[in-house]
Amino acid sequence: MKIAIIDADLIGRKRHRFPNLVCMKLSGYHKNQGDSVMLKTDYDSLMSFDKVFIAKVFTDTPIPDGELFGNILELPNVEYGGTGFFYDKAVPLPNEIEHCKPDYHLYDEWLAEKDKGGAEFKCYKDYSIGFLTRGCFRHCSFCVNRRSSEVRKHSPLAEFLDTSRKKICLLDDNFFGYRDWKKSLQELLDANKPFHFKQGLDVRLLDEEKASSLFKARYDGDFIFAFDDIRDAPIIEGKLKLIRQHTNKNAKFYVLCGYDRRGKYDKDFWKADILGTFERIRILKKHKNTLPYIMRHENYLRSPYRGMYITIAEWCNVPQVFKKLGFREFCYSRKNCKSRGIYLEKFLRENSISENEICG
Repeated sequence: MKIAIIDADLIGRKRHRFPNLVCMKLSGYHKNQGDSVMLKTDYDSLMSFDKVFIAKVFTDTPIPDGELFGNILELPNVEYGGTGFFYDKAVPLPNEIEHCKPDYHLYDEWLAEKDKGGAEFKCYKDYSIGFLTRGCFRHCSFCVNRRSSEVRKHSPLAEFLDTSRKKICLLDDNFFGYRDWKKSLQELLDANKPFHFKQGLDVRLLDEEKASSLFKARYDGDFIFAFDDIRDAPIIEGKLKLIRQHTNKNAKFYVLCGYDRRGKYDKDFWKADILGTFERIRILKKHKNTLPYIMRHENYLRSPYRGMYITIAEWCNVPQVFKKLGFREFCYSRKNCKSRGIYLEKFLRENSISENEICG
């Protein structure tokens, strides 16, 4: 069979720099079956293939539709899936494909075509990628795992480990929520390769034993956690102290904003959410080598203060800028970005709050 695999995020997003694990598993499985497989980087001539698989992770990644292409997803030889299409209702891959070793060479021609040799493409070249565990018990309404009730073992490391690759990238949803996390962590330690958890770790589950095991490991890059809710502030501050008892390495915290758990998205929410975001930033900034990383839920686009959300992210998500400038200084630091100051002034004026409540 002649198989085409389309990573829709690769085509539809300007700065997408991470391989699609589903695409690599599909490729690995079909190559093992003796099929001819290619990564297709456009939507032309799809009917020339026996089977076309389209996968995407992000819901806002566009799929072309119209006179030029027609309805691609209705073509008889096309199958599509992933969280980008179905979010938390995505159908799992068949077991024989889900547990097939990924084809880490699927992207080779695409990388070579434009000499993509820079560090920004390291995830395509240097990492074995997969899940040791899957699922979560938190039921966060904004999360793709909101229907999940537990963390369960998904696969042994050997299933997706390529020994020729330098590092390991884990996509686990809530690793420390798994009851046998020590056994899975030992698999990583035995591999003797640097590793990291791309989705972050649940810092609320961190205890002395977990901290001692994690921070002694050959970890790749910053430790990543999340601070999604200001109501968790007392817990987070306690865990930050625990972290610093074991390591001085950078800890990065995803800071979710722009999402109303009540679903109202009224003026009171936008004010409280922005103020709560700044409060979380202040808490993190107090601790050595601790950085916030702003994660804007797509619903921030509904806000009358979306310019503020953009500005906060531009400030926080570039560490060298965040460390050097306070928020007010950042808003007025560049002559060609006057809109930043306008966004700040509008938010302060319309909510009758002082600059010190944000910039103090």
